[in-house]
Amino acid sequence: MKKVLFVATVTKHINTFHIPYLKWFKEQGYEVHVASKGNENIEYCDKHFEIPFERFPLKKQNIKAYKQLKNIIDENKYEIIHCHTPVGGVLTRLAARKARKKYNTKVIYTAHGFHFYKGAPLLNWLIYYPIEKICSRWTDCLITITKEDYGLAKKKLKKIKQIEYVNGVGINTDRFDINITKEEKNKLRKELEIGEEDRVLSYVAELNKNKNQIMLFEVTEKLVQEGYKIKLLIIGDGVLKESYKKYVEEKELTNNVLILGKRNDIPQLLSITDIYVASSIREGLPVNIMEAMYMGLPIIAKDNRGHRELVENNINGYIINNCIEMQRKIEDSLMFEKKIKVFSLNNKKKMIKYTVKAIVIEMEKIYLAK
Repeated sequence: MKKVLFVATVTKHINTFHIPYLKWFKEQGYEVHVASKGNENIEYCDKHFEIPFERFPLKKQNIKAYKQLKNIIDENKYEIIHCHTPVGGVLTRLAARKARKKYNTKVIYTAHGFHFYKGAPLLNWLIYYPIEKICSRWTDCLITITKEDYGLAKKKLKKIKQIEYVNGVGINTDRFDINITKEEKNKLRKELEIGEEDRVLSYVAELNKNKNQIMLFEVTEKLVQEGYKIKLLIIGDGVLKESYKKYVEEKELTNNVLILGKRNDIPQLLSITDIYVASSIREGLPVNIMEAMYMGLPIIAKDNRGHRELVENNINGYIINNCIEMQRKIEDSLMFEKKIKVFSLNNKKKMIKYTVKAIVIEMEKIYLAK
């Protein structure tokens, strides 16, 4: 039986983004293996190898992870290895060097967003670009999910024979294709103490420095001072949760900023949202924005390559650079309801090519290519 191996630093990454592709390989008759850190159950996986990956490249545990991974690859003689995440991608390609030559194993790496990019810190270029250039000699196919990364790869990583551009990992639209009644929306608004006149802004993301939620707190504070009735829904968990709560209390924004934590009712929360806002500093191709767009929400997002990939100024939302610009665009959007409706229609149409169904077709061609 043919075997395929999927590798990512953490199991959560596999479960969040790659289950449809594990399913595809099962349907093609492959034995499906996964190597990652974390013992969560993985659907469509025949064998899961727990590997002690560490996200920081220079951790000693990664030496152990490399050795385990190399043994697994050498023993199983995989037809295809598809690796993800920076550390998982580097260690896998190092470990698969022998297998590529001896067993003709095809090694695919998906770059979910290069750490070196236009405007990135010099340190990123000094560390991550040389590593990726070295690893390119052991990469049969590089998949990029933004046009900026695709152009960069074609220019800088010429040793890779096959470089592909794919519209992300695919958004699973099943949970969004549901009928949410007016009664359900009103009930949710009541539970969250959102009044009839309140306008709702939402952001679904991990609470960390890169996601930069502090920017949204500052914008909300300014809008409230201008007399707008605003509820900002911060959805997600993370290391900054408690410090964010403290900040909101100190700024007396507890009635305007709702830090909801991790939620299982994202479609319902988005259904009561007027504008989706995004403040992250760096992104590959953000699934949270794609989901909001699929729900027909206008987007106001901080300038970065992932946001630029999805949001076109005055077509389906706005790209902004700072708090003042975000505040003005929110105010403009709330004043001109017709524009919001146009943005919403454009977003819904645009997301068709980003669905799991569409991406599986693209990936199938890559997997079957010789």
